Amino acid sequence: MALFEAKNITKQFGRFTALDDVSISVPEQCIYGLLGPNGAGKTTLIRIINQITGPDSGEMFLNGQKLKTSDVTTIGYLPEERGLYKKMKVGEQALYFAQLKGVSKTEAMGRLKYWFKKLDIIDWWGKKVEELSKGMQQKVQFITTILHEPKLIIFDEPFTGFDPVNTNIIKNEILFLRERGATIIFSTHNMGSVEELCDNITLIDKARTILEGSVDEIRSKWAANEFDLVLSGDVQIEDNGLYKILNRQFDNNKSTIRLKTAGSSVTNEILTEIMKSGEIISFNPTLPSMNEIFIRVVESRN
Repeated sequence: MALFEAKNITKQFGRFTALDDVSISVPEQCIYGLLGPNGAGKTTLIRIINQITGPDSGEMFLNGQKLKTSDVTTIGYLPEERGLYKKMKVGEQALYFAQLKGVSKTEAMGRLKYWFKKLDIIDWWGKKVEELSKGMQQKVQFITTILHEPKLIIFDEPFTGFDPVNTNIIKNEILFLRERGATIIFSTHNMGSVEELCDNITLIDKARTILEGSVDEIRSKWAANEFDLVLSGDVQIEDNGLYKILNRQFDNNKSTIRLKTAGSSVTNEILTEIMKSGEIISFNPTLPSMNEIFIRVVESRN
């Protein structure tokens, strides 16, 4: 069942089309990747979902009902551009944001103490925001995004400002939120994070949807008849009727080559042909990374 749906969303700014008939369906209790190059339309869609702006056409649904103004209290939104008041004390500000989302002061205090301790920032409760590092500020904003326990959480580049250790901490918290029942829309340029976190994705480019589905299904589809070949030495082989070279690199006296074959039935013929050029160390089927798929799909449209 879809917790959130956007159907045929179109948005123009003057003559510029930011979204052109875009639809997404976000299953309940999943992490849904919203991907695309800069300027593709991701942020516009996120702003429409948060009712910061409205679509020119199309409809949105939350729990099967048309999205309405009051639903903003059931959505948590962590924008790419942060919005904390730098002169305000951390705890005071977090409490203020929680009450704006309809959480009572008593309940908010309990939840804030829990999350501040969990993310190891309790000692910063009485400090001003400007005294915190970017990573610490990001933790505070993460907490204020999820404190009212929203049905739908939208993270737009949530790892900005984090070192690898804190990035991993927040990744684990995002997975924890899903386990507790949250549905998450996750917008990022980091394809590694997509593979680690996302169940489903939509890829938008030039205002239109160009790829969508489950991460596993997409990787399997794009991996059809692809193999990683490792040869001893700096070996040069070229495209032929049996295979196409997707990429190659030479390192530590080995050539690593990604091949797309004409079909699984020609594997033995390929090996026989390649052995004429050099010693084969390994030849294994492979799944392309989401980063590779992203680049291929986008470049195919340019």
